[in-house]
Amino acid sequence: MEAATGTGCSARTLAACVIGGIALGASVLALHIALGASVPSLPPLDAVRRRLRRRRRRPVRVYMDGCFDMMHYGHCNALRQARALGDELIVGVISDEEIKANKGPPVTPLHERMIMVRAVKWVDDIIPDAPYAITEEFMNKLFTEYNIDYIIHGDDPCLLPDGTDAYALAKKAGRYKQIKRTEGVSTTDIVGRMLLCVRERSSDSHNHSSLQRQFSSGHGQKVDDGGSGSGTRVSHFLPTSRRIVQFSNSRGPGPDSRIVYIDGAFDLFHAGHVEILRLARELGDFLLVGIHTDQTISSTRGRHRPIMNLHERSLSVLACRYVDEVIIGAPWDVSKDMITTFNISLVVHGTIAENMDYAKDDSNPYAVPMAMGIYHRLESPLDITTSTIIRRIVANHEAYQKRNEKKEASEKKYYEGKSFVNGDLGSIMWNIGDGLPEAISWARLEAFASLGQCLQPIFPLYTRR
Repeated sequence: MEAATGTGCSARTLAACVIGGIALGASVLALHIALGASVPSLPPLDAVRRRLRRRRRRPVRVYMDGCFDMMHYGHCNALRQARALGDELIVGVISDEEIKANKGPPVTPLHERMIMVRAVKWVDDIIPDAPYAITEEFMNKLFTEYNIDYIIHGDDPCLLPDGTDAYALAKKAGRYKQIKRTEGVSTTDIVGRMLLCVRERSSDSHNHSSLQRQFSSGHGQKVDDGGSGSGTRVSHFLPTSRRIVQFSNSRGPGPDSRIVYIDGAFDLFHAGHVEILRLARELGDFLLVGIHTDQTISSTRGRHRPIMNLHERSLSVLACRYVDEVIIGAPWDVSKDMITTFNISLVVHGTIAENMDYAKDDSNPYAVPMAMGIYHRLESPLDITTSTIIRRIVANHEAYQKRNEKKEASEKKYYEGKSFVNGDLGSIMWNIGDGLPEAISWARLEAFASLGQCLQPIFPLYTRR
């Protein structure tokens, strides 16, 4: 009886499909006769299959350029969004000369900026000395030599000194795609924080609250002009669990992994940080990075530190391709319990750091790993610290002040006229003409699908007790 019922259902379904197909075919034929050649014919099925096979063989390559001066999590998030629009991301790093001509002197030189961009885990390759404006010659080079499909930029305007759009040609060619700007941070903003810090230290006034206290209390919309009228903003970054998931690798160490641990402030994440993390990663299979709290940094390095708050610093470190996991708010002391909890095989520290007097203190934070014989001191490849970056700003104070005033005016205009842009959901671009996906990055789709998963892998300090 059940078999007879199933056969009946199948017969009815088949009949419905046949009748529907005949009706659809008759409708198309009637429309074609009525309108003549105005209705284009559908492409043959084998042509569609060939096109799909061709697209499978050739990855979609996207290009994004930038100064990436004093690289921060906003840059990294832009690169993450750009990478989601294709299969391979090629990044153009603008030369020092071009930056100076169009924006003012860069804080970090080209070779340091290249180290930073190469270390971002969403970047596949870089083009050094890229031009500031997308000229016709350079655009053709991107399309022919580098096989670039689309040129990407944020929804904030990028204007040349003459007021024209730097991406006008790419837009005209129909090869331009837009992503969402990361709110709450910019190089201009960070330089402004440092200038505020310098003014605050020089004034030695109790009327100024420290940057760290302003960050921790959440008064992100405050404006402090320090008497100069520059309108410097402090951090108004709003951390979300979704952003942490987007930056996370979402994987843990294997049962036999050699886990290497390194900790620090990682304030104003720079090329010196990247290089020491690269060396640390080479010593094991899994690199765990501890990031100290704002309060810990203030107590050890002064009330004017850190420049970047804990969540900002955490995202910058998470974006680094050498980092597997971070502890957000790591303890100052590396204890036996912590080593056991995370199964740490080796604790490392660089030879170049802000505070190198820890070994002389009675409360040496690395006393336990030293006693266990698992402490290793790494020779730092670059002599750069957070203080190095701040000194560069101070040494050229007036030039950076003028650069900030100019940039702040354009940023104010952007914020006044901005509209909502959903950058993350724009990761799949459709060509309406043939109904086929222009670019599908399946790895990115899988990453987006994981956004609703449990955050347990992100916070092992609290979940692996």
